[in-house]
Amino acid sequence: MRRHAVIARPARSSEPTVDEAGAWADVLVRRRLLHAAVLTPTGQWLVQDQPDGPVRVLMGPTDLLALAATIQHHTRSTRPESR
Repeated sequence: MRRHAVIARPARSSEPTVDEAGAWADVLVRRRLLHAAVLTPTGQWLVQDQPDGPVRVLMGPTDLLALAATIQHHTRSTRPESR
């Protein structure tokens, strides 16, 4: 069994932008990791995991990027290791 080293990443020097969050939302929907992610005029994001699932309200770009990181971590931790 291989162990992966944890690499510490420097903290962000700025808050994520709406454009950055939009890019992540697009990728998550395109790769079918989310059913929908819609930016509202108030700057909140409406996200839905499945077509018939509940709609969650995220307060802004920071929350959307946190969701993307959670999805990415889950995806990486559940896929079989490649050799």
